[in-house]
Amino acid sequence: MLTRRTLLRTAGIGIVAAAAGIPLAGCAADDAVLRVGTKIDVPNFGFQNPQTGTVEGLEVDIARELARRIKGSPDAAALVGVNVTTRGAMIDNGTLDAVLATFSVTDERKRSYAFSRPYYIDHLGILVKQGKGLEAFEDLDGKTIGVALSATSKRTLEDAAREAGIGLHFAEYSTYPEIKIALVADRIDAFSVDRSILGGYVDDATELMDVAFAPQRYAVASSLDDPKLAAAIDAAVAAMQSDGVLAALQEKWGLASEMADETAAEAEAQAASAARVGAAAPLASEAPVVQAPGGGGDA
Repeated sequence: MLTRRTLLRTAGIGIVAAAAGIPLAGCAADDAVLRVGTKIDVPNFGFQNPQTGTVEGLEVDIARELARRIKGSPDAAALVGVNVTTRGAMIDNGTLDAVLATFSVTDERKRSYAFSRPYYIDHLGILVKQGKGLEAFEDLDGKTIGVALSATSKRTLEDAAREAGIGLHFAEYSTYPEIKIALVADRIDAFSVDRSILGGYVDDATELMDVAFAPQRYAVASSLDDPKLAAAIDAAVAAMQSDGVLAALQEKWGLASEMADETAAEAEAQAASAARVGAAAPLASEAPVVQAPGGGGDA
């Protein structure tokens, strides 16, 4: 069993080369470099291209843009591959300055990390194999759902199942490809994580159920011990929202949607609120986040 102590000892292992022009990330702090953790298994967010070996996606591009605005150059982004079990630990042990890894904001996580305002809003979804007769949420009664280890998807679905009067079983995995393989091999009946993530795993044999749960607000996570960096990151994300760069990057990766519109609307509402009180908008880590019961999906 992986313990938090084990994670803190091993979190520096598995560093990967990222987008073209970005050097292999190191572990030592460097004022000229922004060390950022991204996923490598989430198409359109952070995915290692099997043909080029580079990591690409919305969160990779945002990391480079943050480095440009904070450190003066997009090439100052040193990217490190993370997953749901290592991303927080690598902030804890000082290996990373920040994480952009489909990390959703919850009240519990805000006690451990500083979060920027959201850069994307998603909802928890469910992927199933075609031809299995699984169309409505109630059809999953007694079925086994594959979820990411340490993600909040399980808790959200448990709450939804209680409300629907059905029972679910769960199997936890370390990576999304593992869950997809288990689904294809019929070891599980469904794969649940945020809908935009699931979109990258849809193929001719699978389909997304027409359900959505609990808004997932993706934000940049950093250490509570470095409020100056957290403020700089939040300001950079706010600027990216204001000048259209964020919307352009979402569109580039096919992620511009009503969820993206909700992100922009939330930013505008936050700015309007700040103007009314005559103060700067608070960091997302200080502002209340409204969650559905269970509080989240991935990350």
